[in-house]
Amino acid sequence: MACNHHQLRLCHSVRSSIASLSSPLLPIRLTLSSRTLASTPIRVGSPSVSATCFTWDDVVRISDSQYSSRHSSDLQGFFEKIRVCNRGLEKQSDFLPFVIEDQTVGYIHKGFFDDHLKRFSNVFIFTQDNSHIMLHPVLRTPNERTRAVGDVVKCLGEELIPAISCCIILWGTGVFLAGTCSSSLFWDKERNGQKYLWIGKRSQVKPTYPGMLDHLVAGGLPHGIACKENVMKECEEEAGIPRSMSKEAVPVGAVSYGDIDGYRYKRDVLFCYDLKLPEDFIPRNQDGEVESFRLIPVSQVADVVRRTHFFKSNCSLVIIDFLFRHGYIGPDSLGYLELLQSLRSRDCS
Repeated sequence: MACNHHQLRLCHSVRSSIASLSSPLLPIRLTLSSRTLASTPIRVGSPSVSATCFTWDDVVRISDSQYSSRHSSDLQGFFEKIRVCNRGLEKQSDFLPFVIEDQTVGYIHKGFFDDHLKRFSNVFIFTQDNSHIMLHPVLRTPNERTRAVGDVVKCLGEELIPAISCCIILWGTGVFLAGTCSSSLFWDKERNGQKYLWIGKRSQVKPTYPGMLDHLVAGGLPHGIACKENVMKECEEEAGIPRSMSKEAVPVGAVSYGDIDGYRYKRDVLFCYDLKLPEDFIPRNQDGEVESFRLIPVSQVADVVRRTHFFKSNCSLVIIDFLFRHGYIGPDSLGYLELLQSLRSRDCS
């Protein structure tokens, strides 16, 4: 069967997000680049810093008090980050529900189905009224479905469907076996009246958002593993956090968003956790996905989110949620309720 190439496509992914606490301000180097906004210069005062190449010194300079303190109640930069994650939603009508066992597990672009999936009639089929797309009824078990869709993915290739985007799963069910993406935020306890966040730099060789600022830990939420267990697994793999520490992670809620980019419709739920780390803890990456870490005051992290695109885009949502929960964004700020609501405005069930 011949395979051709076009663009990427849909997915409904369920994401875990973790926030955690520790103590010492430890100088750890980090550099960053942005994939999604690579051509956008970010101006701080007179000098400009490219979103593709900057250092920790740039991060510190951007959050310097001479630029940030007088703008601490300005929420517009936070609204912008939420808009970045929720782009293209006016094009939802271009997508058809992808339904398995009467449950919508994702959305597939009509054009992508016509151009690429329609010929795989032994795997994907239209319903009689053409209102949604299903898997062929002969594919009865999660293993059969996973294998069949996996064969289609291999045929279409990485250019059309990058492996990181091949996530089709309904959280809490066994209709399909697939990995999904997650992100994690870890924060530090007070020191000299300030709280600190551990920030990581993604590896430059990661296929998505290489080199961007990230939470301390990030990882997938695979089928068959509980969120808390996955938190502990990823803590150990990405930051060397032993289970004796990570077991104390506390679930604190979730944020959600929807992003349409061409044939891709990404619907994410980010499960958020707080974890306090010991004062003498120093993170050490174990799986090669993080280049370095740095501990930064929360107020400075807030200004980096507000003023730049240095963070991987959905990390900003988790950090904004953290700022609400810990009193860094208060009800006296103009747009408080609207910003709070926008963190959970997408129905990703």
